[in-house]
Amino acid sequence: MTICISFISQKGGVGKSTLARALAREANEQKLNVKVADLDTQQGTVINWHRRRLHSNYPPVGSVESFKTADQALKNIDNYDLLIIDGPARASKATLDIAQQSDIVIQPTGASMDDLEPAILLFHELFKAGIPKSKLYFALCRIGTDSELDACREYLGQTGYNILGGCLFEKPAYRQTQNLGLSILETSYQSLNKRADELIQSIVDSIKSE
Repeated sequence: MTICISFISQKGGVGKSTLARALAREANEQKLNVKVADLDTQQGTVINWHRRRLHSNYPPVGSVESFKTADQALKNIDNYDLLIIDGPARASKATLDIAQQSDIVIQPTGASMDDLEPAILLFHELFKAGIPKSKLYFALCRIGTDSELDACREYLGQTGYNILGGCLFEKPAYRQTQNLGLSILETSYQSLNKRADELIQSIVDSIKSE
């Protein structure tokens, strides 16, 4: 049985593709057969990153392909343990389609109210459309300090949606590493790798609970 995890967002730049790439790398390291579906056909963030990775002779993270819809991505996945969907960097009817066909839906958000408020509204819309809260997870990204992290957790905790453990701090090294075709788990700094791994392992734990 193939587990489907989707990364969605109301806006771009909050860490959706970053987490999708890191999860693919971790799952591949754990010997899972992984397929990554990039549904943002205009930007192709994951597709372009995968090309950079292969060009730099780093090991692939699985099968990475571009699709227009979740239905297309879900075809011929019987040979895969995990399907990772990187949704478009905007909310639309396609977002609901993705959520309906996913076992877990993860929405990254930053610490500002400009990020938090639309992220909460998007989950409210999905919940009203019939997506159970048990499938909906926030992932905290672009965090500046530990106190900012605590404030975000307290604020989001009032919504009743799941919040993944760990977070992704705002660090130039993460961006620089991904520019090379590597994931946030593969920086030159063990402390940053450990921080990122806490968040990715929380996603892995959510998969195991399915």
